[in-house]
Amino acid sequence: MKRKARNKKRLQDHLKQVNLYAAGIDIGSTSHFVAVPLSLDDKPIREYSCFTVDLEHMADWLKEVGISTIAMESTGVYWIPAFELLEARGFEVFLVNPRHLKNVPGRKTDVLDCQWLQQLHSFGLLRGAFRPSSEICAFRTYMRQRAMLVSSAATHIQHMQKALRQMNLLLDNVVSDVTGKTGMTIIRSILSGQRNPEVLAKHRDANCKNSEEIIAKSLKGHYKKEHLFSLRQAVELYDFYQRQISACDQTIATTLDAIEGPENLDDLPPQKRSYRRKDKMLPFNAREDLYKITGTDITKIDGVKETIALKIISEIGTDMSAWPTVKNFASWLCLSPGNKISGGKILSSKTKTSANRAALAFRMAAFSLTKSKSALGAFYRRKRSQLGAPKAITATAHKIARLVYSMLKYGTEYVDQGQDYYEEKYRERIVKNLRKKAKSLGFKMVPQS
Repeated sequence: MKRKARNKKRLQDHLKQVNLYAAGIDIGSTSHFVAVPLSLDDKPIREYSCFTVDLEHMADWLKEVGISTIAMESTGVYWIPAFELLEARGFEVFLVNPRHLKNVPGRKTDVLDCQWLQQLHSFGLLRGAFRPSSEICAFRTYMRQRAMLVSSAATHIQHMQKALRQMNLLLDNVVSDVTGKTGMTIIRSILSGQRNPEVLAKHRDANCKNSEEIIAKSLKGHYKKEHLFSLRQAVELYDFYQRQISACDQTIATTLDAIEGPENLDDLPPQKRSYRRKDKMLPFNAREDLYKITGTDITKIDGVKETIALKIISEIGTDMSAWPTVKNFASWLCLSPGNKISGGKILSSKTKTSANRAALAFRMAAFSLTKSKSALGAFYRRKRSQLGAPKAITATAHKIARLVYSMLKYGTEYVDQGQDYYEEKYRERIVKNLRKKAKSLGFKMVPQS
């Protein structure tokens, strides 16, 4: 009997409620269901519409019954108004991943969902998702809007190329980018009525690799009205999105200026690397703005250009306290190996799939190191020869993420040793391991003269 009582006490201590004034909200597109502890109100479960007035009534009721912390699911974008309103009212709001709540079968109604959320949160079994500061959230919104505009503009570039192909104008075969100076000048000349290939080829830029003769040969086709109509509309839509991207860039620059960073910073040293196609770069000095709000220059890392650096900071912010260690940060990005183990046997160590935008930015930075002569470039090429390109990109993205974490949290400086230094260190490790292996087998390695 004493053992049973002792075990029952341990179980009660283990399941002790840590959040006595916790609420759970099941988010919906038209209404939200809210559950509070039974002891706080005669009607502990209520339904509120998604209108702002009803959300304010919900916040008033939660404040009236004494709720201090709230857990809600991250359902689409429907949670954002409720989250922001409740956070502004002073509640501690936890945004919970729905995947962590679906472990109990047979429980799927809105009322039961909000009760289950409230019960789990009262025992402290839920962890809130990462959400940066309000300033970074606004910056992130503009960056995501810009990414959507760029994606839409790319769609109309494809429409332009399709219309040209239908007229057998092989402009994309002789210029590297149809939206470059040579390509767009020729396309606009075609839309203005010019049909002579030799005259069109004279718009060739001096930096274009192919000669005027080759360009003129590619521009001999059949100019049909229906295809010219499609080309004109594609160009107009592309120009419209370019104007929208330009307006978005100006707003991003203004937002970056408003974000406060560390004080007493040293002057930003000049950039040693130079990038080609400067007309495609941002119209403002993003490197200097990022340095002011972070206190370090993450664009020093090979592969992390200004646009990628903007995407990374907009997603993770500048405060690394949300991740106690760099391993937590890599795990949150889903760039670290998985640990699916059962019975002492590793079933899978595959990296988890994720739609994390910061992880995508790190992968883009890793992929750009294909021909880099840096140490990171040498690391990527070695991993690619061993594991293949997809796993090599993940491994290199993981290494870049660790560097960014160290620079933002500890203010360390990134110094590239070069691919020669990396290859020499790699050779030393290989030789050292071979000597150990030879010694264990009773042999001795002797270098050739």
